[in-house]
Amino acid sequence: MRLRAPARLAVMAMLALSVTAGLAVTTAPAAHAVGENSKCTRNWPNYHATVAKNGWNYRTGPSTAYASRGYLFRGDELTVLCSRGDWNYSQLTQRSTSGIPKGTRGWVRDDGLYQLAG
Repeated sequence: MRLRAPARLAVMAMLALSVTAGLAVTTAPAAHAVGENSKCTRNWPNYHATVAKNGWNYRTGPSTAYASRGYLFRGDELTVLCSRGDWNYSQLTQRSTSGIPKGTRGWVRDDGLYQLAG
């Protein structure tokens, strides 16, 4: 059975909508778009950073009022996910020198990092 032009256009429009809707449903937010980082005001495309100072607090939130998850040391590597002011929400790319497990997320101040790169 061959559809007339208006019916054919309607079917094509429905198919286009279903494909678009399917993409919207299957497209999840970035992994860092949910959770603790709800305090972020700026998202970043996952920048690599290295800790520049020894004994730097890795905090549960973006200020010194938040608890420390432990200490970071020069050379520890992070992926910066987003930020708020001078604070960066990040994830450890490897176990920290102090023993914080790989994948742990927390907040660290800008002035404790160097080698920011995309």
